[in-house]
Amino acid sequence: MTRPFVRMNGAGNDFVVVNALETPFAPTADQARAIADRQTGQGCDQLIAIEPSESADAFMRVWNADGGQVETCGNALRCVGWLLMQSTGQESVVIDTLGGPTTASRAGPHQVRVNMGAPGLDWTEVPLAEEMDTRGIELQVGPIDAPLLHTPGAVSMGNPHVVFFTDRQDDAFVRGSGSLVEHHPLFPQGVNVGFANVLAPDRIRLRVWERGAGLTRACGTGACAALVAAARRGLTGRHAVIQTDGGDLVIDWDETTGHVFMTGPVEIEGTGTLAP
Repeated sequence: MTRPFVRMNGAGNDFVVVNALETPFAPTADQARAIADRQTGQGCDQLIAIEPSESADAFMRVWNADGGQVETCGNALRCVGWLLMQSTGQESVVIDTLGGPTTASRAGPHQVRVNMGAPGLDWTEVPLAEEMDTRGIELQVGPIDAPLLHTPGAVSMGNPHVVFFTDRQDDAFVRGSGSLVEHHPLFPQGVNVGFANVLAPDRIRLRVWERGAGLTRACGTGACAALVAAARRGLTGRHAVIQTDGGDLVIDWDETTGHVFMTGPVEIEGTGTLAP
């Protein structure tokens, strides 16, 4: 049976989105990986299914390019939120995920604001394999006496992140270091690896090696994690524009609620049909 899909991106982070509200969509890991393959499949960073939910407007299921399911995806939440708001005429929708529920709201033409909830800051919430202060964990890349990267912040945004503060952001460095850290034994569930260069108290240049997807043009949860990690270290305030390869994301860590809000663009690139 063929399945129609919508191709979307949020700040360049691209998705194949399947409507599974009425007809279930349950690809195997091999099938998800084949769809995501940019040479032989449709090609995407993540495969997304919009499923029914008893407690929210919809449930969003996410497969990374390697075929593995993950908890959530910030840029995909904006895209799915926009689709749901367009179809229902609502100004906001609640989307459930494996990482918990989130609320998406209109923020302008093709702009969506997502309440990503409170970040997980305890070592058990990231999670880490051993107890550490997540403001700067004991991890380094390179020689012991002259590490290239060290003491990243660790944050859960429904999925695990570490954020290194560095101005080394070239492709080779991000790919090499990111792939090394992604499967480090300190992270029992693997980890998304951020490389953040703080340009000003309200501006961060960010590149992210995503767990199971590699180097992407943007990572929404990674942008949230970068702001939280930077603010906890006193490098920024609680509001910043995060510059990614695919565009800017505006992140606010609300002091009253403790929730992180992400605002950014959504774009429909086209439609198509998945082969049976």
